[in-house]
Amino acid sequence: MNAKVLLGGVVLGAVLGGVGLVAPAVAEERSCRKTMRAVTVDNLRVPSGATCTLVGTRVKGTLKVERGATLVARGVRVEGNVQGENAKAVSVLAGSHVKGSVQVKQGGAATVTSSRIDSDIQLDANRRYLKVVSNRVGGSIQVVGNKGGAQIKNNKLKGNLQCKENSPRPTGGGNKAGGDKEDQCRRF
Repeated sequence: MNAKVLLGGVVLGAVLGGVGLVAPAVAEERSCRKTMRAVTVDNLRVPSGATCTLVGTRVKGTLKVERGATLVARGVRVEGNVQGENAKAVSVLAGSHVKGSVQVKQGGAATVTSSRIDSDIQLDANRRYLKVVSNRVGGSIQVVGNKGGAQIKNNKLKGNLQCKENSPRPTGGGNKAGGDKEDQCRRF
């Protein structure tokens, strides 16, 4: 028998027999409605209306905060992003490390303090008070179109500090940006 035919038959037999097929890895998503301590999860979701407190938790993927939900995260490690859309409040506090971005949009309050964010902090069209204080940021801080006031101070960032269309105007100072300080934040 010809080697190509034999090899082709072995490969075809292996494929048809299911040998050698690898299913794609699927990350599990876990919901948080109370307090989670020093555990590791793949992806984490705070369901609509729930309150989740994380203390020393590790999230290997994304942390999503849904409509009307509240997140208080202290000393957490998130490999992906922290995302809140229409969330009541998102707080990333005290020694937390987010390898992606913190994105809070069209929600209530947001606080990011004393943490390391490897990419950006984006706060867009929120209705309550925002606080971005004493963080190390690998990208930019963008605070745009918010209505509840904002304090932005003592951050060290590699990118730009951009604030526009916020009412009232943000307050702050002592920020060290590797890029530009723009619009409402140009004197911070």
